[in-house]
Parts: sequence; C-alpha cells; structure tokens
Amino acid sequence: MRDGDERPGGRPSRFDVTGRRGAHPSAERLNPANPLWGSNGIAFGPEGRLYVAEFLGGRISAVDLDGGDLDVVVPAGGPVRSPDDLAFGADGSMYIADLVPGRVWRRSPQGAYTLVSDAVKNPNGITCVGDRLFVNEMKPDGRLLELFPDGGRPTVLTAGLAMGNAMQRGPDGFLYYPHMISEQIWRIPPDGGAPELVADQVDRPVAVRFDRGGVLHVLSLGPEGRVTRIDLHGTGSRTLVTSGLAGLDNAAFDAENRMFVSSYASGGITEMHPDGRTRAIVPRGFDGPYGVTVDLGGTVYAADHYRVASPPASPGGDGGTGADEGEPISRVLAPFVHGIVADGVFLHLTSQFGDVRTYDPRQGSMRTRLGGLNRPMGIAVDPAGSLVVAETGGGRIVAVDESDRVTVLAEGLGHPVDVAFDAAGRCYVSDERAGAVLRLEEDATTTVVADGLGAPQGVTVVGDALYVVETAHRSLRAVSLVTGASWTEAEDLPVGPSPEAVRLPPDAEPALFAHGLPGLAGRFAGIASAPDGSLVLSADGEGTLLRLTPSGPR
Repeated sequence: MRDGDERPGGRPSRFDVTGRRGAHPSAERLNPANPLWGSNGIAFGPEGRLYVAEFLGGRISAVDLDGGDLDVVVPAGGPVRSPDDLAFGADGSMYIADLVPGRVWRRSPQGAYTLVSDAVKNPNGITCVGDRLFVNEMKPDGRLLELFPDGGRPTVLTAGLAMGNAMQRGPDGFLYYPHMISEQIWRIPPDGGAPELVADQVDRPVAVRFDRGGVLHVLSLGPEGRVTRIDLHGTGSRTLVTSGLAGLDNAAFDAENRMFVSSYASGGITEMHPDGRTRAIVPRGFDGPYGVTVDLGGTVYAADHYRVASPPASPGGDGGTGADEGEPISRVLAPFVHGIVADGVFLHLTSQFGDVRTYDPRQGSMRTRLGGLNRPMGIAVDPAGSLVVAETGGGRIVAVDESDRVTVLAEGLGHPVDVAFDAAGRCYVSDERAGAVLRLEEDATTTVVADGLGAPQGVTVVGDALYVVETAHRSLRAVSLVTGASWTEAEDLPVGPSPEAVRLPPDAEPALFAHGLPGLAGRFAGIASAPDGSLVLSADGEGTLLRLTPSGPR
C-alpha cells in the first residue's frame, strides 16, 4: 500500500489522515511532513527495489527510485519493533536486525515472520553470504556471529568489536566491518579465524560498502557527510568525498553502480555521485521534532533527537549543510537531544543521556553544564540567567546557574515535561502525569494554574496568556493568567504518538540506549513563542513545525 495520502507540500503524512493542519485559521506548516522516520539500513531486494529500515518509525519501506514513492512492507505494530539493518538471503528472505529488543527476524518471501535469534545484544550490522547469515553487535566489546535460521546454535566468529555496524562481504570473500569507537575497519573469514586490521584512522566509520568495481566505501556518521574510498586492490590509497549529508548511516549500489545513501539523523534516501553531488530521492525531514525555540532574530531551532535543526523557511541559510529546498537545515549533531532554548547567541540543550549542554554556534563548541539527570526534557532561562530544567524521570525542577551550581526548585512532581516563565519571572511547569500546569512559588510550593488536561507537554507564555500542548487531546489549550479563563486555541493537531506508533516497555531497552528512545518518556511536543508574537509548535506526530498566531486572552 502507499504510505498515506499526499498532503500540503507534496509529502505524505503518516499521522493525520484528514490532512488538516489543526483547526486554527492561521496555522501553517514550516516544512512538509516527513516520509521516513529515520533511514538506517538499506539494501536492494531480489526484485531490484531498495528497502529502508526506519529505526524510529519501527517499519521497513520499499522505495520507488524513479518517483520516490514508498510502499510499507514491514508495518509498525508487528513483531518487528526497531529495525536498524536488513539483508536478503539467497532464497529472497529478508533478515532484520531488531536492535532494541535484541532480536533477529526472518521474513519469508510470502511475508511470514520467524524469530531467528534473541541471543544477540544490540544486533545491528547484518549481511548474507548465499544462504549464510551474519550479524554483529553495536556495543563495546561486541561480537560478530553467524546465525542459523533453521534453529542452530549461533557461532561466535570474533569478539572485541568496538561498536560494530553495517558490514558486507568483500570481493576477497572476507567479511568487512567497522569499529565505530576506534575508527578502524576490520575483516575476518566467514568460517572464522584471526581478524585483520584493514584501515586505521578512518573518520567515524558507521558502514562499509563495496561498489560494483570492488572499491571499499566507508561512510562517516559525522556532520560533513564524508565517504572514504579505499583501493584495496593496489596501493590502499584513500579518496575522501564530502557530501554535506549529516549523519550518514548506510549505502547500497544498484546494478548501474549508482550509490544511494541513508541518514540516521534526518531520514530520506539520496543518490550520491562520485564527486559528492547529491540528488534527493526521498526527501529528508525531522525525526521529531521535539523541543523548539525561536531566537531574537526569528530563527527557529528544533531539538530533533539526533541533531539541532531548523525548518527551511528559517533565516540564516543552510549553513553549508547542502540541504535541498524544502528540507530541514541541520545545525549541529547532538545525540538524543530533546529540549532546547535560545539564549542570546547560545543554545541550551537537554539530552536523554541525562545531561544539560550549552552550544555556541560561533565556535561550534559544546559544553556540558550538568550530567546524571533522569530524562531531562524542557528547558528555559530564568530572569537571572540560570537554566531551569524539567527532570521528567526524577520528578524535579532544577536550576543551573552560570557557575554550573545546581539548585532543586521543586521535587516530588509526577512527570514534569516543560517549563516556561512569564514577564514577572514566575515559573510554570507542565506535569503530564498530573494532567496539570503548575506555578512554582517562592516558598517551594506549587499552585495549580490549569488541571484536567490531557497529557500536557510543551508550555509557553505570551503576555498574560499561557499556552500548553495537550498531546492526549491533540489540542492547544490557553489559560488567561489574569482571569483564569481557559479556551481551546487549536485542535486536531498532529502531536503525540501517531496511530501506528509502538511503545516499548523500559525493560526492553538495552543499557546502551537507556533514556534515549522516543516512544517512552522521551516524546515531547514542544512549543515556543516568537518575537513577532506567533507560536511555533512541534508537530512530532508527522514531523513538522507549525506556526500560528494566537487569539490572545478571551
């Protein structure tokens, strides 16, 4: 089936089957809806179609390379939860590395699913050599194993991988694979033996792929979109190509030796020419977006799980990222970033790794201000310049001053998600579990400003009105801070988990990814006010940013 209907902007939306932007006369999308929720492993199937594993979307789609249309082959909500890589066996079976639950699946040509193994931790790189199946683990001291779809016991070929990832059999018959941490490429015979170092000091290798001529291509996961070509037949010389595609993940070559690449950071499928020029096949988009902020110059920034990005209409140009028209602009890679606030020239970020960081775009530098938090989400700046953070998993609100000293402003809250300040410097907190917005008082108590809300998340204040996103009701609720009057500012918003989203229980998360996956407490429909009085809202259900002009207190 086709992946949804066409929406305004010419892109499909997986969330809002009506195509509405929200019941508000001024609502407009700042970018088209996202077709692919992350694009990770890619491989050509036996019939010549390109298949894409959408780790964040929990599904696998096939791409029409001529028009960019998508067919969902492995839908979300089935046995496969978080496909990160895939490969095809000689009989046409699809093998899937299901990273988060730690499973490897076989999907038969008829569409039947069989569990091959649940004994692999963080399975990622996967490849087939004829009827044989190999997979490696994306973890420190990972293993490379041969698995047996008929139920045989896995064979460990080697251990000690420093974060394995996409691998492939080379022309010499060896299995080639990256060590992501140590920036090396290794190889090993499929029947086992001593691993051999192939290349050292390779820029942040995330995938190894051979073209039709046997040239080794190593993709970098960095912001520059680099590919290192290594001639293994002769001198071992290297050629470095820079594409500008941030966060490369995988590549596949078709019968004509054309190279197609994916991006964990922004999704999409792109043809990459030998000189680094690119052509979008499936456009890139937002993986979230989650927290959102607008600086004094009107530039919009979104915390987008793997990066900070701006919509294409935002001022400031593409920053040399090579973004195609209509695609979000990558500003900086920032793993698991979910909260963001602009503060003069700085951007302050929260990460699902548990830290608070400050990014200086002028220097391109990132400074950690605080670590060890339990799922920090929304962040704001108080009148004194301190950073105020909603520690969602810890039920606290904490402040970090300019000297990085930490003060607990409130604790014992249910599930605080976002924070905001009014003109008088009073702090407001959305508590998703309590269904309320609270005001923090000077004596460390809280006052209920609004209750009976449906999973409130993003919150902001404009003048005398407070606005909060109710993800359970898919609406924007407004409250007058003067009269207490409340009204629905917008409804039918594409926020919160989409109808096909699958939530994973906390005990299903590998330790490597603890506190790092959306679909748990990490989802965040943010909202921010702009200098012109408009509101910008994260429509994380479809991967867009919405701008609307509020009606003001009623």
